[in-house]
Amino acid sequence: MAGPEQSVGLVFISHSTKIADGLVDLARQMAPQTRMVPAGGTDGGGIGTSFTKVLSGIEQADAGAGVVLLCDLGSAILTAETALDFLDDAVRARVRIADAPLIEGGVAAAVAAEVGGDLDSVVRAAQSAIGAESEVAADPELPQQVTRTVTLVNTAGLHARPAADFVKLASTFEARVTVNGKDASSLLAVMSLGLTRGMSAEISSSDANGAAAVAALGDLLESGFGEE
Repeated sequence: MAGPEQSVGLVFISHSTKIADGLVDLARQMAPQTRMVPAGGTDGGGIGTSFTKVLSGIEQADAGAGVVLLCDLGSAILTAETALDFLDDAVRARVRIADAPLIEGGVAAAVAAEVGGDLDSVVRAAQSAIGAESEVAADPELPQQVTRTVTLVNTAGLHARPAADFVKLASTFEARVTVNGKDASSLLAVMSLGLTRGMSAEISSSDANGAAAVAALGDLLESGFGEE
């Protein structure tokens, strides 16, 4: 796993300073080590976007592993594209604009960067907010499935920080794992289940080495994530 100095960085480009700042605050609850820079509002603090803020954001977020830009509205994308034109070729090659919703995509991208995902992985995580990669298809060639059903005991269930912790752990295993049929390594897929306290989570894997992943994820759920 890449450390914070080598991980992919993120820039959140919004017409509103409060939205960009707030998204950093939200995503940092789930990805505390990831480089995230808000680029919201105009240079004077008004509603709009700032070319200089975007350029500065890319510079601050870039640790060498790449930077993903997420935008709220069409003109924010235009500002981002203009900023890319002014980058050196070497820097431009590792900067991507993700075609994804700002908030949902930003949170998913942050968690993917936190667990050491490369540039392509972080972009895919952001784009999962528009419905990609939320399901794991069945494969008849895989070994017999290992399944464990756990009743959630923590108040928040699989939402926000607990969901991020669950996804981070799932991402440390090579085995493919599902929770109630959804990809256990996809934050948005897990959160879309709406699992709250008292509900059941079925953790499954058909991979040959999936038993350890299922056991670890089941233990995490049963622990209540340290919540009182």
